[in-house]
Amino acid sequence: MTILVAVTDDDPGAAALEVALAEGDRRRTQVVALNLRAGPLAVPDGARATVVDRVVGVEDGDAVLERLEADADVDLLVIGVRRRSPVGKAFLGDVAQRLLLEAPVPVLAVKDRL
Repeated sequence: MTILVAVTDDDPGAAALEVALAEGDRRRTQVVALNLRAGPLAVPDGARATVVDRVVGVEDGDAVLERLEADADVDLLVIGVRRRSPVGKAFLGDVAQRLLLEAPVPVLAVKDRL
């Protein structure tokens, strides 16, 4: 069994990685960190994690869903979420909402510390 975490280049992404690593330790399972950041992603030494970079030019939501399709061993997806205004929700597509609705595995949504 594997945990997939989508790591974005913001505070919710960092929070998702932290929670996924802790959950991986708790379950004694491997964590795959899908790097959706602009630069490299480093995980703490000793972490039971593998970093996978997404294909350049692929939208974040598509990259996560493609990774889920490619790795049948994933049994949990961890994503970071942020607060959005009702207007922001109406006019902008929400990757987190899409993943919550379309992911074929349970999704753990992690809020950034306030």
